Amino acid sequence: MVDPARAAIAPPIDFRPQAVLFDMDGLMLDSERAMLETWREAALAEAIDADDAVWLSMVGMHDRASFAMLVEAFGEDAATRLRDVSYRLYDARVAAGLPRKHGLIELLDLLDAHGIPKAVATSTRRERALAKLAASGLIDRFAVIVTGSDVEHPKPAPDIYLLAARELGVDPAHCLVLEDSEPGVRAALAAGATPIQVPDLVAPGDALRAFGHRIVASLVQARELLATVLTGAAQPAAGR
Repeated sequence: MVDPARAAIAPPIDFRPQAVLFDMDGLMLDSERAMLETWREAALAEAIDADDAVWLSMVGMHDRASFAMLVEAFGEDAATRLRDVSYRLYDARVAAGLPRKHGLIELLDLLDAHGIPKAVATSTRRERALAKLAASGLIDRFAVIVTGSDVEHPKPAPDIYLLAARELGVDPAHCLVLEDSEPGVRAALAAGATPIQVPDLVAPGDALRAFGHRIVASLVQARELLATVLTGAAQPAAGR
C-alpha cells in the first residue's frame, strides 16, 4: 500500500496544459486490486505457488512483457495456465464494471468545463481497454483512446503518449500526463510531457522519485493542482 505521506510531493503546475493524457488501470479504474485478487484465485486453482511480488512487479507492463516475466518465474506451461485462468476470472469482473477511482469524475468535469482535450493512453490491449471503459461508463468522456494494440513499443517507451498527443493535435511538451506506475511515468517523461503520478499498489522508489516529477496521493489532489492553474494565471512554458 502506498504511504500518502510519501506521495505528497506536488509543487504547483507551472503551465496551462493544452491536453491531459490519462493512463487507465490503477489510475482511473481500481483494476489493479481486482487483477491481484484474480491472480491469487488463478494460482490457487492451478496449484501454483505464486507470490504477490511477482504480479506487483508487472504493474504497468504490456501483456507481452508481463507474460514473459511469468514464463521466467514459472515456466511456459504454468505461466500459460496462470494467465488463461486469471484472464477468464478478470474478464468477468470487467464485464460487471470495475470501480472508478475517487475524484475521477470531478476531474473529468473540471477539464470539460475549461475545454481541455483528454485522451486515454493505456498499455492494455484495445479490445479489453474498450470493454473496461464502456462497462465503467467512461468511454464517451475521451476524444482519443490509444492502447497497447496501437503501438510497437509499449511503456516505458514514449510511443503511446506521442501517439495520443499527435491524435489530439497537441505537442507532447504541452501535455499533462496522469499515471500510477513507474513504466508510465518513464514513458511520459521520454515523450517530453509533464507527468503527475498518483501511485496505486506500488509506491515509487527512490530512483523514480529522483526525476523530480509531481507525486500526489489521489485524483482529488491532482484535480486541486489543475483547478489552480486553470482558474488562475499560468505561465505558457511547460514544466515538470
